[in-house]
Amino acid sequence: MAVRTIEVPLNRVEGDLEVRVTVEDNRVVDAWSAGTTFRGFERLLVGRAPLDGLVLTPRICGMCSTAHLYVAARALENLAGIVPPPDAIRVRNVALLAENLQNDIRHSFLLFGADFVNEAYADLPIHAEAVRRYAPLAGTAAASALRESRKLLEIIAILGGQWPHSSFMVPGGVASVISAIDFLQCRHVLSRFRTYYETDVLGCPIARIAQVKTAADLDAWLDESPKHRDSELGFFLRFARVARFAEIGKGPGNYVSYGSFDIPKGSAVQASDGGPNLIPSGFLSDQGHTTFDERQITEHIAHSWLVGYEGGMHPSTGVTEPYATGAEGTRYSWAKAPRYAGGATEVGPLAELLIAGHPLLTDLVAVHGGSNVLVRQLARLLRGSTVLPAMATWLEEVGADPGGLVLRDVEMRDGEGVGLGEAARGGLGHWIRVEAGRISRYQVITPTGWNGSPRDAADVRGPWEDALRGIAVPDLENPIAIGHVVRSFDPCLVCTVHAIDVGNSKPAARFRI
Repeated sequence: MAVRTIEVPLNRVEGDLEVRVTVEDNRVVDAWSAGTTFRGFERLLVGRAPLDGLVLTPRICGMCSTAHLYVAARALENLAGIVPPPDAIRVRNVALLAENLQNDIRHSFLLFGADFVNEAYADLPIHAEAVRRYAPLAGTAAASALRESRKLLEIIAILGGQWPHSSFMVPGGVASVISAIDFLQCRHVLSRFRTYYETDVLGCPIARIAQVKTAADLDAWLDESPKHRDSELGFFLRFARVARFAEIGKGPGNYVSYGSFDIPKGSAVQASDGGPNLIPSGFLSDQGHTTFDERQITEHIAHSWLVGYEGGMHPSTGVTEPYATGAEGTRYSWAKAPRYAGGATEVGPLAELLIAGHPLLTDLVAVHGGSNVLVRQLARLLRGSTVLPAMATWLEEVGADPGGLVLRDVEMRDGEGVGLGEAARGGLGHWIRVEAGRISRYQVITPTGWNGSPRDAADVRGPWEDALRGIAVPDLENPIAIGHVVRSFDPCLVCTVHAIDVGNSKPAARFRI
């Protein structure tokens, strides 16, 4: 019985990620996830003015800075008890959705798809096509993804003045003065992106992909037209078959969505569940769908390089106190371990769409007995089809009321507030407490905090730690399946993690994939 421990530093993620796995007879039997970047924003904000969070927290991440600004503003609005005007909500929604979509495209075709050209697949007939599409800096899909996602970001720059790290969202609305010409330009950019998305990514109109509701429908769609087969979605499905993506990366079976993108008063946009958000909130497990309850969120630090408490604590009362010394084997990551209702929980596009009742993804999860690399990445490719029509409608609606406001006066006061939303990688939350006009507590839980968490106080693994168990690694010199599983969660370590000290651990081998 051959047992080896290998460390796999993964590049092509936001921040540095290291995964350590134990392999027994060429199959992963255990996994630990850690990163190498310290995030001290919670401590940095203490003692500052409440509005400082609007400037500092977008610097947590260069890919989802708009999302951090969005939830930071919502936290202060929650504290003040105010709702922005309808047009301000429209502008915020469009900007954040643009950021989410550009990330979906870049991740899919620059980060995730790059593994398709790995030498492990060199003998497959599909490998030459994979190289043509996804070879780094040279593939056709990689080049178009860079070009089109960059154009999409122009929407945020027009509405917010710059990207990343804009500060145009403020408590009470948006501070930007946006002209009719600006909105016209945003509509033009969005229209061009939709053409790219339907032509290159889907290979069909959004209305057609919406008709695909079951696994059988998806197979029929793939065989229906050469345009479907040759699209990026079609290629992904064909590659997923030969790489057996449906057989690896099963998650914990728990999914949470905070809900996001409030539907403004008077909008023609409607939520899939008839609720107040384009992306509905909720919690989904093997016990069924239940209402999301923010009070069910806790964070554990039993295996983190942090001190301050035992068990799990709600982020409104938790602390982030670094513990930079010691060599206990139980502590291996500086990320906390968020849990919902006590369980490890997956967030992201798949969680959002399952909770929204997306028929195709719901059927695929049922067919395969849970989440996996196939459905997780498929959800990322399909998310655009569920939100692009709403973005276009909001850009048409905004400014229709000549007397419409985009900003309401807000009086900052002492108290507590929470801002929640769905970023590119899933649920993002900021919790703030203000005392004597200054921030006395600030806590952030990022999507990768959920998906890439270490073990909790009960030694329950984080979602992708658990998803790695059981996968076959036939070639220990090239453990490509580990990369597929972890990247299907779209890791963003700069948002989430801190550092690791392996101490006396001496892994048998280290590889970079």
